[in-house]
Amino acid sequence: MADKSKFIDYIDEALEKSKETALSRLLFTYQGIPYPITMCTLETFQALDTFEARSDDIVLASYPKCGSNWLLYIVSELIFTVTKKKHEYPEFPVLECGDPEKYQRMKQFPSPRILATHLHYDKLPESIFKNKVKILVLFRNPKDTAVSFFHFHNDVPDIPSYGSWDEFFKQFMKGQVSWGSYFDFAINWNKHIEDANVKCILYEDLKENLASGIKQIAEFFGFSLTGEQIDTISALSTFEAMRARSQVTHGAVGPFLFRKGKVGDWRNLFHQSQNQEMDEKFEACLAGTSVGVKLKYNSYCQA
Repeated sequence: MADKSKFIDYIDEALEKSKETALSRLLFTYQGIPYPITMCTLETFQALDTFEARSDDIVLASYPKCGSNWLLYIVSELIFTVTKKKHEYPEFPVLECGDPEKYQRMKQFPSPRILATHLHYDKLPESIFKNKVKILVLFRNPKDTAVSFFHFHNDVPDIPSYGSWDEFFKQFMKGQVSWGSYFDFAINWNKHIEDANVKCILYEDLKENLASGIKQIAEFFGFSLTGEQIDTISALSTFEAMRARSQVTHGAVGPFLFRKGKVGDWRNLFHQSQNQEMDEKFEACLAGTSVGVKLKYNSYCQA
């Protein structure tokens, strides 16, 4: 990410808005899903419908706090390795965040453009499907996702915080958090996870074998890399390496974006009743589905 300043400016601006926003007024609903007023606007969503995707755009989809910044970095490094051009972010890379004019400005960006998003599949602009854009979807187990989301709210100084973990958990399970319900997101993407232009990867798999994950990502997007190049990107993309650079890459919020990156951190916060509630929700929504199987829930979420 060569042009960090715009990226950091946008984050600083969102944090500044957060300072003046009470938790109870943080969310507005668009087409049935809550979004944060500090990052999204009704006008931007309306303008997004007219966004013109290119067939060589790269879409990175994930629910919040599932490793999207990590994935952005990996894909930027892949592009750099293949094209020798540093991928720049003249705009904040999350497609639905920013002002309505950003889509006009994005017409000037060189290909390939990276479009990160937390949107459901069916909320993406039509041109993405029309042009058969490749979409990489990153999933993380729901318990660690919830804990990471809670810490983000309660550790970042200017973001409205929750009174307690119990309070956040209730809202998370109801889907009354930014970008809505984790389970609705997963159910919606599950319908398309076997599509030819969609690939699903797991945060936990990347943690376990980063080089293998990077190789799969490169192959999916048609980047031809040597084993040595994959190892180099892998070394630069470990959680520890990203955390060490986070203040430079993401400004003041960096260390909070790359907090622990651990698998199983949920055990420090979940009570028995919350475990049971989440297990039942998973069973009802995702057990036996393609996404449910890919999540390896029994390995990562059993107490």
